[in-house]
Amino acid sequence: MFHLKVWMWSLGIASMASFVLCVVWGLVTTEALHMHEFLEQVLPGFTWLTPASFVLGFIESFLWGAYAAIVFVPLHNFFHRRWATPRATPPARES
Repeated sequence: MFHLKVWMWSLGIASMASFVLCVVWGLVTTEALHMHEFLEQVLPGFTWLTPASFVLGFIESFLWGAYAAIVFVPLHNFFHRRWATPRATPPARES
């Protein structure tokens, strides 16, 4: 069983880190290799690259990760309860 809060924070922070990596990549590579068009499509209000839009993209990236957890974790837990095979308990150790 997955815990929603753990997955929300994990995916949210991973999404934020990915956003920062995409921005850094866009700053150090040529225009042809930028991700700015993709970022502008998936992050409403984000435009390449102003300080306010960077903060907005950073926050929205976290929210996309949290949204993914909100969708995935309940589905996983539902199907896990329904179809997971019970684990056999290991035999007790003798001292």
